[in-house]
Amino acid sequence: MADATTTLGELRSRADRFVREREWARYHNPKDLSIALSIEASELLERFLWQETPRPEQLRPEERLAIAEELADVIIYGLHLSNALDLDLSDAVLAKLDKDAAKYPVERFRGRAR
Repeated sequence: MADATTTLGELRSRADRFVREREWARYHNPKDLSIALSIEASELLERFLWQETPRPEQLRPEERLAIAEELADVIIYGLHLSNALDLDLSDAVLAKLDKDAAKYPVERFRGRAR
């Protein structure tokens, strides 16, 4: 699996190269990238519309592929947005995980959705 070997920096570089090769940087402003990210997230959500909540093992291979492609679109737009804003995405994710860990301590929230 590439997750074990591909770094976030490599993904950001690949996304940046994709944009530069097509000369799309002028279109990649935070507002439009945020809108695009939201649209892609909605397309991911649409995959589950009007369905009972399936367990992962219940998904057919073509459903898993469609979900993976929509999730990839969401992540790619997140990479584009972090590139456009020159954000250190690793720092942001780690800081947010730390913040969430403090907000939802294990001893109070284990096994609870809320």
